[in-house]
Amino acid sequence: MSRTAKINRSTKETQIRLALDVDGEGNREISTGIPFFDHMLDLFSRHGLFDLEIIANGDVEVDFHHTVEDVGIALGCAFAQALGTKIGVTRYGWSYVPMDEALVRAVVDLSGRPFLTYHAPRGMEAIGGRFSFQLIEEFLRAFATNAALTLHVEILYGRDSHHMAEGVFKALARALDAATSLDPRVKEIPSTKGSL
Repeated sequence: MSRTAKINRSTKETQIRLALDVDGEGNREISTGIPFFDHMLDLFSRHGLFDLEIIANGDVEVDFHHTVEDVGIALGCAFAQALGTKIGVTRYGWSYVPMDEALVRAVVDLSGRPFLTYHAPRGMEAIGGRFSFQLIEEFLRAFATNAALTLHVEILYGRDSHHMAEGVFKALARALDAATSLDPRVKEIPSTKGSL
């Protein structure tokens, strides 16, 4: 069973072409016009072992917000499409990731119920002077909503905004890898409701 998806999303603000293989090896080709965001998506692909191609052109001269949010939407749609009925998935996944002085926890439920709980320090400086720390939450919300999953992310502690952001993307990747993994003992949808 191939768990892949291709998404093309075009608005007046962004044009995105995305391809995903959930059961990949971490191969990636990523270009969003936002170097720090490319770095985070690169980490996500590598540590989740998802093959990922994202080519995005957005109005980054206005702000990074539209591109970051729309990539989150497209990536969420890709996971929803690739996972299909979710028969045989583990369903739940969690990960703690340390990044130097920072520690991040991510917990995922492929519930079919979009929800994000996000706890992070407020008032953090922009990363590299350009990438607003607030954009991490915007990406996570767009992703969780469109992937139709429940996501809890908490930065337990840290000082460096780059390290905290990196921990978020790595922890999310590891938790998703666990949740999407197939358990040969599970012969149907892992829910007493019969659907996710």
